[in-house]
Amino acid sequence: MGAPPRKAFLLRLDFGVFEELQRLAAAELRSVNGQIEYLLREALRQRGRTATAAAFEKDGRDAP
Repeated sequence: MGAPPRKAFLLRLDFGVFEELQRLAAAELRSVNGQIEYLLREALRQRGRTATAAAFEKDGRDAP
């Protein structure tokens, strides 16, 4: 069974923000892309806009 569909898009960031994301990702053993996705999911969760637990289970990741 294939991986769930993902949306690819271009993201432009301030260089300093990108560098900080790189440091944070390395410290948490994630890719920069994975770190951005994690932080976005956390922000959504804090605002009551979470993805369902099933969405996390489908792609094998732990829910934040």
